[in-house]
Amino acid sequence: MEWFTADTYWLSRLIVQRALAAVYLVAFLGAALQFRALIGERGMLPVPRYVERVPFRRAPSLFQLHYSDRFFASCAWLGCAVAVALLAGLDGHLPLWGAMALWLVPWALYLSIVNVGQTWYGFGWESLLLEVGFLAVFLGNDRVAPPVLVLFLLRWVLFRVEFGAGLIKMRGDACWRALTCLDFHHETQPMPGPLSWFFHHLPRPAHRVEVAANHVTQLAVPFLLFTPQPVATGAACLMIVTQLWLVLSGNFAWLNWLTIVLAASALDLSPCHPPPDLTAPPRWYEVVVIVVTAALLALSYRPVRNLLSRRQVMNTSFDPLHLVNSYGAFGSVSRVRQEVVIEGTADPVAREDSDWRPYEFKGKPGDVRRWPRQFAPYHLRLDWMMWFAGLSPAYARSWFGPLVERLLDGDRDTLRLLRDSPFPPDAPPTYIRARLYRYRYTTWRERRETGACWERTYVREFLPPTRLAAPARRE
Repeated sequence: MEWFTADTYWLSRLIVQRALAAVYLVAFLGAALQFRALIGERGMLPVPRYVERVPFRRAPSLFQLHYSDRFFASCAWLGCAVAVALLAGLDGHLPLWGAMALWLVPWALYLSIVNVGQTWYGFGWESLLLEVGFLAVFLGNDRVAPPVLVLFLLRWVLFRVEFGAGLIKMRGDACWRALTCLDFHHETQPMPGPLSWFFHHLPRPAHRVEVAANHVTQLAVPFLLFTPQPVATGAACLMIVTQLWLVLSGNFAWLNWLTIVLAASALDLSPCHPPPDLTAPPRWYEVVVIVVTAALLALSYRPVRNLLSRRQVMNTSFDPLHLVNSYGAFGSVSRVRQEVVIEGTADPVAREDSDWRPYEFKGKPGDVRRWPRQFAPYHLRLDWMMWFAGLSPAYARSWFGPLVERLLDGDRDTLRLLRDSPFPPDAPPTYIRARLYRYRYTTWRERRETGACWERTYVREFLPPTRLAAPARRE
């Protein structure tokens, strides 16, 4: 079938595959380094407890069959190893079926992690990585031209990512329609980056331009992905530029980078480098791709219905394999930034004038003089959930108590998630408390005078002084 392949997209496919392997590497590395405190056997939300109440059909995972911290770590590090192999181009040296099998390994491993990750893995970019990772299985390797149907499905994912985000904004917060959301967003976003302070202090007319450009890129440009070249390439380039702007202005894990990967699949780079000689794809491969395409288009029914609904929901998976999902971000924008600050004291009695020392997190604001750092595409899961806790205690109901218990117990795995602990593991605090503060960026003048990038004011108590009834040291 001559229509089945598109030789001119071979370089785009190469870029997509290598970049996706890099995203996989970051995702598995984060899982390997953070899981023990979050979902390990002694974690805040242990996997064994979760799989006892959730059946396999609802959350298919290797860890439904067996779980131990050692087994999870082996799977996460295996995912890293396979990602490195794919990044190095090992799939290009294998027969087609071998390359497909190799790409299936990280998808199955990461699906197993996400499906038992609970709150810590409830972010839209988890499902996005799984959806794109599944399509990568059928992209082929260096020996055959990329299939047109899979390239179309990648554009279909990109369309839903961008158009879904645009619709949720227009249907959600009125500030998006008034072009004023970026008066607040750079200050109140989950995890500011090193340039976010400067983005916030751009002139207000510049913020209006930012929002208007965002609307154009998310509501109009996605339709151009399905037009002939070079228009589709131009549309993809606009999306890439927009995503790079977001990369500079904040820390959104690998969401922006994975969107750039998707946009790269729509680029026609044949004028830069003509395609090499490629063999015709085998018949079995054509049949498999056609069947998979038909199945994914059928599964698109519910995401499309959600996309068109006035009650559109963001970042939802409609099947346990996360094959076709809904996406979106910032349907509402906070006007005020509230941060939960956790403090401990070694005093035998907790009083207001006790020696309360704060725990500092790696990414979320704490010390007003500490400048935000760039962590994306790496995902600091606890820091992100602490931002949600500042929005409402309801977001922290399942895990905040276990977090406090582990800090009171000096749990080493939990302390490794933090930037700085005022208490060593062998001498944990007697009491922990949490207080809610309002944070705002300093002005240019305040920053010159104080050197601080934040100014904060006390709001209320989030958690009263709490201690362990019977401390139980962990090995």
